[in-house]
Amino acid sequence: MKYFLFLMATLMLVSCSSTKLLGNWKNPSIENYTVNKVLIVGMTPNVEARLQFEQQIKNNLQLRGINATSSLDLFDASLRTEKMTKEALKTLKNKLTNEGFDAVLFSKVIGVEDKMAFNKSYYNYKKTTRSFNDDYFSNQDIYYNPKYYENYTVYHAETSLYCVCRTKESELIWKGYIDITNPKSIKETVDDYTKLILSILEKESLISKKITDKKY
Repeated sequence: MKYFLFLMATLMLVSCSSTKLLGNWKNPSIENYTVNKVLIVGMTPNVEARLQFEQQIKNNLQLRGINATSSLDLFDASLRTEKMTKEALKTLKNKLTNEGFDAVLFSKVIGVEDKMAFNKSYYNYKKTTRSFNDDYFSNQDIYYNPKYYENYTVYHAETSLYCVCRTKESELIWKGYIDITNPKSIKETVDDYTKLILSILEKESLISKKITDKKY
């Protein structure tokens, strides 16, 4: 039975994209913190994905009365394509502080895994074989058919919310670990990922709920 349930879960996982929260942490020393003005940074070489993610988070935060800015709007061209030195990052923090930012929402992919599962087209998990001959005969594709297994990819992502503090280094307020399985499209993945992040931040009382029904 355990094997059957595991196989069912695996097949469902492979059949469509999935975004799942693995865990999250909120700084216990910070109470009653509410984001007012935030910089959104999506660290990915895929410019289209970065643009969609930052813009979607920005729009959703603005619907909550939060002043949100995309890094693509704030950073100049060189900061988008070149490595930043410690001095440049220090200058950026001073700029954020002087302009009244109180938080940075920072997302990145921290790992990628290629996995394999039974292809449901070739494996009938409902069938119970009664003899070795039947079992062997019905599963010979394991040896000979490369399509017997189905490959899929899991992206391990991390999103952090940092305080932009005047008196000390930017302090971690919240961090979430999210797995994105078998992404089909940038839009679908960004939609799912964004909704999940915002729902968690709402639950942790770090952002307010939407104050308008305006569509984006």
